[in-house]
Amino acid sequence: MNYLTRRLVTFPLIMLGVSVLVFVAIRMVPGDAITAMLGTEAGLLTPDQRKALAGYFGIDRSWTAQYWHWLLGALQGDLGLSVTNGKPVLDVILSRFPLTIELALLAVVIALCIGLPLGVFAATRNQKPSDLAVRIFAMLGQSTPSFVIGLLILYILSSVFGILPTMGSAVSLFEDPIGNLKQLILPALTLGFSFTASVTRISRSAMLDVLNDDYVRTARSKGVPALQVIWRHALPNALIPVVTLSGVEFGYLLGGAVLVEKIYALPGLGRLALDAILQRDYALVQGCVLFVALNFMIVNLLVDLAYAALDPRIRLGGR
Repeated sequence: MNYLTRRLVTFPLIMLGVSVLVFVAIRMVPGDAITAMLGTEAGLLTPDQRKALAGYFGIDRSWTAQYWHWLLGALQGDLGLSVTNGKPVLDVILSRFPLTIELALLAVVIALCIGLPLGVFAATRNQKPSDLAVRIFAMLGQSTPSFVIGLLILYILSSVFGILPTMGSAVSLFEDPIGNLKQLILPALTLGFSFTASVTRISRSAMLDVLNDDYVRTARSKGVPALQVIWRHALPNALIPVVTLSGVEFGYLLGGAVLVEKIYALPGLGRLALDAILQRDYALVQGCVLFVALNFMIVNLLVDLAYAALDPRIRLGGR
């Protein structure tokens, strides 16, 4: 059994463990779907009405019975019905997921396009004022929460320039690419700011290690141009830590974009999951968490496969 097959075999086991954890966790939150949906009007229900609603939502049975019923449906591709949307959970998730994955991809692209050159620049000017400036920027980026950056951007736009980005809806990339980019560029910058700082720091550290290797000194002694030494010889060997960080961070961005989506009122997967938790939409919460977990595992598998492409010396699953 090769490395890829072994990893794929573990996917169902991990998904099963995640499903159990989220199933128990969401039901330990005080309140229920009836109270969350009706609010104060839930107190006006008669015992028979509450019992009928509990049966409709499927929360009148034991946790074991509820989970077994949900698991049997999930194995057939049915993640249940969202009580707040009145639609199948999978349909609701798939309608929101394209925006979130596009937002995460834009954030990663921004972080790599800014953070990687900055890290290389700082490494080639180690202990100089420019290196210090880059490190200060990286520390500020990592210590500033994304929601603070988002609120500052909105405040500056509204107070200084008197404008606000379009909020509350999203234009499809295939319908209007320019309009889509205008709507997502500010949220992507907000989401990618701290990631940019992380890429800057890790790429700087990796480049400093590589620049001290023998083959780099040999290339320099042979008269190879400095830019070629940096970008062709040193950088490819310094990319593995950056790829690792990008894979892990991309997985977190898929599930952790909730604050940015909330600030900019974007109808994404993170905001959907938050609303589902507040409304005790159990099936939708379980579906969102499982969907994010599956994508996280896929991204990390692709990162592991990228190691072998970047460094032929790496043999996945080998001794």
